[in-house]
Formats: sequence, C-alpha cells, structure tokens
Amino acid sequence: MARKETPAPASKEPVILDAVIAQDISAANQLALITRETETRVRAVALQMGYQLPADATDPDLIQRDIAANMRRSVEACLEVGRGLAVLKAACEHGNFVARLDVLGVDKYVAARFMQSAAKFAKLPTSATLKAIGNQSKLFEMLVLDDEQIEELELTGQTGELSLDDVATMSVKELRAAVREVRAEKAAVDKVLADKNTAMDKLRAQVKRIATIPPDDALADLQREATSNMNDALGAIRGGLRAALIAMNNHGDERGMHSVFMAGLVGQVAAELATLREEFNLPDVSNAADAALAGEVAQWAK
Repeated sequence: MARKETPAPASKEPVILDAVIAQDISAANQLALITRETETRVRAVALQMGYQLPADATDPDLIQRDIAANMRRSVEACLEVGRGLAVLKAACEHGNFVARLDVLGVDKYVAARFMQSAAKFAKLPTSATLKAIGNQSKLFEMLVLDDEQIEELELTGQTGELSLDDVATMSVKELRAAVREVRAEKAAVDKVLADKNTAMDKLRAQVKRIATIPPDDALADLQREATSNMNDALGAIRGGLRAALIAMNNHGDERGMHSVFMAGLVGQVAAELATLREEFNLPDVSNAADAALAGEVAQWAK
C-alpha cells in the first residue's frame, strides 16, 4: 500500500509582503497629505506677509538662506527678514524653528521683533518712514508706537511731538525716549476720553433713574439726586480732567498743539453748561453773591 504524503503548508510570505506594501502606501499617503497641508500653510503665510518665496518653493532650507542674505543688507531688508522668519516658522515642524534660528545666529526674542516689525511696517503705502528710520536699531525702537501712530507718522510726517525729521536725526537713545513720551502722551489722552465716556454713561444712567421717580415724591429727593449728579461732574472736572491737563501742560507746548487740544476739552465742558442754562432758561450765577446762594441751596438739598 502506497504511503499517503501530507501536502506542504502554503507559504506566508505573500501575505506578509502585501501587509508591508499596504503600510508603505498608507505612510506615503499620510506623508503626502502632511506635505500638502504644510505647503498650503506656508504659502498662505507668505501671501499674508507679502513675502516672495525663493524659487517659489516652500523648502525651509531655501527660506533660511534667503533670510541670511537679507540680514546682510539695509534696514528695508529687515522687513523682508521679518516676513521670511514668519514664513519659516510656518514651514518648520513643531520645535524646529528655534534650531533654525540658532543656525542663522538670531536670538528668538530678536526674531520676534523682526516679525513684529514686518507686521507693523510692511504695509505702509510709501517708504518715507522707513527712510527716516534708517537702521535696524531704530526700527525696533519704533515698535513701541501703535498702528494708528505709525499711520499718522507716514501720512502727515508727525505724530504727537515726534516728526520724521526727528526720527532721522535722533540717536537710538534719543529716539527711545521720544517714542515712549509720545506713547505715554497718547495713553494719557485716551484715559481722559475713557474717563469722560464713563462719567457720561453714569450720568445717563442717573438721568434715567430720575425719570422713574413718581411725581408725588418730595421735591427734596429730586434735589438731592441732582446735587449728587453735580458733585460727580465736579469731581470729574476737578480730579481726572484737571490732572490730565496738568500732565499735558508739563510736557511743554512748543508748537501750540497741547493748548489747542486742552482748550477744546474745556470748551466742550463750557458748551454743555451753556446749553443747559439756555435749555432751562436759568439765570447766570457767575457772580460771587449768587454763586454763594446757589451753593447754600445745594448744601441744603443734601
């Protein structure tokens, strides 16, 4: 009787090979997707920043070499450095941007200032301001100014007490002090306007509350309410407004700009008071005797 042979098991190599090929295809597709997403992001940042990609490529090595070349040129090239850094950051994988800054020899804080400069100055309609700035150190000092002040400087040649001629002739140290003074002056003015708006909102709320008081309530309640409103207004004038006027007056007024602005503030207050007097046909109590009597009435109403 012939011996029955057991058939040899089928080889597993084709199955393993198919699995490896499938994994390779999946990895390749995933890499292609990541590459497309990165390229799309880099081109979007380049378009937003107005940066011309070298050879129209998104390769971080090419962008890095372009930045290094721009760093050797004039102050206008600083903006191109800033644009390039912003695009390079978008092109790098997470954590790789600082390593490339090390290759370029750029501190990360300096890189941040380059990118801030590009965002702030790159969209100016002309180059007058950039010509006045003249170098990288002054460019970084100008970052203290806000966008409105930069636009005003570009359009009119001056913002506050700082002119383009000043920017061109000042040393870096002098410019640093000047831009901070202009910035502080604008902050003081903004605070005055904000305090004024707050006070006006409070007065409007009080006026609405007075309107809800029943007509049969005692007149003394209305007088006390009106006196409280008056005291708030006097506090805003004698406190916040006067302090702001003193601060602006101490800055000096060689061009007469502060005086005009301060006069406008005071004139607006005076105009509102004159409007009230005319609206309610009130007598003028500006003389001492009448003012004293009005003060006694106000104190009684408290």
